[in-house]
Amino acid sequence: MAPNKTGKNHFDSWNSEVLPVVQNISKVIIGKDDVIRLVFVALLASGHCLIEDVPGVGKTMMVRALAKSLSCDFKRIQFTPDLLPSDVTGVSIYNQKTQEFEFRAGPIFGQIVLADEINRTSPKTQSALLEALEERNVTADGHTYTLPTPFMVLATENPIEFEGTFPLPEAQLDRFLLKFSMGYPSINDELNILDSQRVRHPIENLSAVATPANVLAWRAAAADVFVDPAVRRYLVEIVQHTRGHERVYLGASPRASIALFKASQALAFLSGRTYVVPDDVRYLAPYVLAHRVLLSADARLSGINVAQFVEEVVDRVAVPVLQGAGRP
Repeated sequence: MAPNKTGKNHFDSWNSEVLPVVQNISKVIIGKDDVIRLVFVALLASGHCLIEDVPGVGKTMMVRALAKSLSCDFKRIQFTPDLLPSDVTGVSIYNQKTQEFEFRAGPIFGQIVLADEINRTSPKTQSALLEALEERNVTADGHTYTLPTPFMVLATENPIEFEGTFPLPEAQLDRFLLKFSMGYPSINDELNILDSQRVRHPIENLSAVATPANVLAWRAAAADVFVDPAVRRYLVEIVQHTRGHERVYLGASPRASIALFKASQALAFLSGRTYVVPDDVRYLAPYVLAHRVLLSADARLSGINVAQFVEEVVDRVAVPVLQGAGRP
């Protein structure tokens, strides 16, 4: 699902602290401010992204540009059918000198991790990510190792080619805060892309403009963003409406409510506000909820799209009227 245009003008502004990083990434990822915004929402909400799109639209470059701009340790995992869980998390190797086993950390021990084509590996290997995504830990040989901070996984998958792929189980999907697609560029943006890569790729000249310490400070500031009780109830009512519906086989869990809450705080912070407004919730709901909801067989046969269903749910819930625009 490409970024929607709901309330686009409402989110044109950027927090001045984050703007230099956005401008830096925009040198590589041209014309995709909405996508960059969603990635930052996940980053500041301590979440992860699942980017589903065709090859060649800039998914990998987005992750690399993010890591370089933030001076974060970047790791890439290329998922294949023969990949083992230890290839992701790490393995213990016997050291003959010390006569002890030493743990060699796998590529999951990065700050910004690209899980490329995550659906091309077996469910057994996919399950190796569950603890890392949720608890920021890796357990191997009875020992628990803490992942670095900040830690974020951006996973990609190709929605076109399904041969040799394994659908992500619901427990795995639920660990991703947002799911979205990049989308094709406009004609003018694609012309600018050609011009920017005429001599060399702009990623080669990209330098860091922030640090991991900045990310942690932004996360703390986002967590302090005020959410009016009426907005909290509005958010929960949207999630509640995905449960028990005749078209729904599996509704969104309380984890989805927490995810939407934190994502809305992050979006408000990125927009330069100290409070959440209903438009934040409305904008993010399809990205947070669509991959957590399973439609019934009858609904799928009738051609209903999950994202469209979530948008219908959002439209049915009454928007609260806030005193003082929702400010504390």
